[in-house]
Amino acid sequence: MAEYHRKKKKICQMCAGKSLDYIDVDIVKKYVSADKGKILPRRITGACSKHQRHIALEVKKARFMALIPFVK
Repeated sequence: MAEYHRKKKKICQMCAGKSLDYIDVDIVKKYVSADKGKILPRRITGACSKHQRHIALEVKKARFMALIPFVK
């Protein structure tokens, strides 16, 4: 019989009390892929849908303000 390993469900970091601001470049970079600069999806970040939309807005603000590049 094949054993299936269930992955532990990720919890939303923003629901746990951490904040995200576009000025904190190191934190914003955690939500952007390293190779192409795309915003990581919810299944990777573990964020809830409300906070994933907030992440997307903050990444876009940081790109517009030239704090992080649009592409790598």
